[in-house]
Amino acid sequence: MHKKRTAFFVSDRTGITAENLGHSLLSQFEGIEFKRVRLPFLDLPEKARDAVVQINEASLADGQRPLVFSTLILPAVRNIIEQSDALILDLFEMFIVPLEAELGQHSSHAIGRSHAAGMNYNARMDAVNYALSHDDGGISRELHRADIVLVGVSRCGKTPTSLYLALQFGIYAANYPLVPEDFSGSDIPQAIKPLLNKLYGLTIRAERLQQIRTERAPNSRYASLENCQLEVKQAENLMRQFSIPYLDVTTMSVEEIATTILHQTGIKH
Repeated sequence: MHKKRTAFFVSDRTGITAENLGHSLLSQFEGIEFKRVRLPFLDLPEKARDAVVQINEASLADGQRPLVFSTLILPAVRNIIEQSDALILDLFEMFIVPLEAELGQHSSHAIGRSHAAGMNYNARMDAVNYALSHDDGGISRELHRADIVLVGVSRCGKTPTSLYLALQFGIYAANYPLVPEDFSGSDIPQAIKPLLNKLYGLTIRAERLQQIRTERAPNSRYASLENCQLEVKQAENLMRQFSIPYLDVTTMSVEEIATTILHQTGIKH
């Protein structure tokens, strides 16, 4: 029987940093079912006190201490959260103190610096808008602006990967679906032919593709195993014919796909 624990991700900003690192750490503990709760924007003592009530209620309900992953900066807020009946994992404190000692300088303890110091927000939003406009070959006239064009059969993961590359890294990622009509000739689609050096393929095992397509169009030829096997085979043949690098994403998360693409292509972000 699976064990159950509650994990809180608390922050004076969005909580994304605490949640991402917390998820990575919790993934190492199999056999435990974690109820995950994000508590963002805890920037006032009264908000922190409300959070303590919620954390302590979870402790009583579970019969064991919750886990609290914290990236709180304000001492007044952090001190209140530390009064919770929970295991407090202060992610900033773990790293800030040794960094201060090594660098010989006190940190600013300023809220929101991690976001301000990152990639320009407007640039990432421009990249997201581009990815949305160039989803599934939606607009072909500006494909030349793309840093990368993902190709592959329908429902192999092109759209979420394009959006993740755009949102996280500001990369102009378009995607273009390979459909049965593209396999009837001996050439790649004209819209993407001039961009051969920017093409990157995604492929997927036919059995998994059938599961995904069945959720969208059950009992259709589009979702049949036979058709999925044929499309995947033809798409991979086309990619090999034109030396388009491609990746089997069957068991990969979007994060893993994007990281692998960046590593293999050398695209700067």
